[in-house]
Amino acid sequence: MNLLIKQVRIVDPTSSFNGRTVDILISNGIITAIGNQLHDAADKTISQEGLHVSPGWVDLFADFADPGYEYRETLESGARAAAAGGFTTVCVIPNTHPVADQKAVIEYIVQKAKTLPVTILPLGAITKNTEGKELAEMYDMKQAGAVAFTDGIRPLQSAGVLVKALQYIKSFQGVLLQLPDDKSINPQGAMNEGITSTRMGLLGRPEIAEELFVARDMELAAYAGSHLHLTGISTRGSLKRIREARQRKIPLTCSTTPYHLFFCDEDLSTYNTYLKVNPPLRNKQDRSALQKAVIEGEVDCIATHHLPHETDSKIVEFEHAKNGMIGLQTAYPVVNTALEGISQDRLVELFVINPRKILGLKIPTLQEGGEANLTLFNPTTPCILHKESIKSGSKNSAFTGIELKGNVLGIFNNNQYTEA
Repeated sequence: MNLLIKQVRIVDPTSSFNGRTVDILISNGIITAIGNQLHDAADKTISQEGLHVSPGWVDLFADFADPGYEYRETLESGARAAAAGGFTTVCVIPNTHPVADQKAVIEYIVQKAKTLPVTILPLGAITKNTEGKELAEMYDMKQAGAVAFTDGIRPLQSAGVLVKALQYIKSFQGVLLQLPDDKSINPQGAMNEGITSTRMGLLGRPEIAEELFVARDMELAAYAGSHLHLTGISTRGSLKRIREARQRKIPLTCSTTPYHLFFCDEDLSTYNTYLKVNPPLRNKQDRSALQKAVIEGEVDCIATHHLPHETDSKIVEFEHAKNGMIGLQTAYPVVNTALEGISQDRLVELFVINPRKILGLKIPTLQEGGEANLTLFNPTTPCILHKESIKSGSKNSAFTGIELKGNVLGIFNNNQYTEA
């Protein structure tokens, strides 16, 4: 198809057109012309005041529940949610049934996703059945298409197993993703431990459950000399330890979620189960520290932690509700709203450049002759998510009905234009 985008501001530090407002013509998936007053015949023309374009966005940590839990999400519905949120590439965690701990499951995901408008990259399990005991065949999975390795929402508890995994992946320059969470500390905790949890009468999860694992895992990464990415960072103590790791040149990167930047534990006062997540929402001071760290570059990227759940898993007593919320469709406006004054250039680093650097993926650039992999968005347009407009197979979003700033128009990827 031929697509003409009129008077759009390019946000791409790798492009010579960065910061310029131009017309872009795409023909058969290739950017054929960038300039002013282009009038070539196009199947579709896009024009909107304040329109921006960047290379396509990447999410490092999402659950598409396929295979095995298709009643929550499928690769198709997950791709629709991702496209509506501006993501052209999504990495899916291995907590499926069967678990993505062998090349057959990786190949299933790769093959099923081939025709979708969003590129879906499987993350292979570090251990068999994500049980944290015996290493899975990570090299075979990498050959089959796994871009990195994680036990997803079941983080590795054994230091011995984690260090073996870190040493193993060095042979092929692999990356491990870990959610820092010590399950032995108040595993039944339903929210952040603090004044609010006491007032609400709920058992809390202390910040030390996260910070102990951040400290432990950074030392293991230093010992192994291997790349570890910590996702879901939520506390000031974790940020302090990550700063120390950077000073020591430890191969460690990190991400946080949009909802940790927007909400805090006080927002749980209504016992809204959609806000029950892991790591839990922390206090206002932690949220402010996270916001500052993202703006100043101490946090490498944003990971949505898109975790779909069926209604019965959330419409229950708070203590019994499952952790997690969907987040692909609202990620950009949430971050753009929570981080007041953040530049769009920094947001492109968070959503485009740094995730690809972490995974070792090629960074697309907006240049003539280049393959079109791009996201169209407007930073100033108001956005409200209504339940009926949710593209995911599940509806467990805490952002419905909240006015946010910034809107996604669509994506172009795999020679397809998909409207948000």
